[in-house]
Amino acid sequence: MQDDFEQRWQPVETMLTERFGKTPDMEAILFLIGIQELGSAKKKFTKEQKQDLMHIAVCTLLSQSGYFILDGYDKDGWPHFKEGDPVPKMDAEEQERFLKEHIITYFFKDEE
Repeated sequence: MQDDFEQRWQPVETMLTERFGKTPDMEAILFLIGIQELGSAKKKFTKEQKQDLMHIAVCTLLSQSGYFILDGYDKDGWPHFKEGDPVPKMDAEEQERFLKEHIITYFFKDEE
């Protein structure tokens, strides 16, 4: 089962490494997804906006499984989510794997 996960995760790392020249950590991946979901190529974000972008990413990723539901957009075009199903309790390692599973689906949803 671990081998299968690694085989599915590797293309994500490869794609991002080729695109950005280095392997991004989880925060960087979430930041990139947040920017993509916001649809803004703004050059500079405040620290608070960067945190908001990572929150958007997590909500977007977990919305694939019904844990969050897109509730609409504010006047500035930022998406807002409401809670859906409760997220299961997990330790840090399980949380990272859980997010990575959703990231795999996010990037390769069109290939399924």
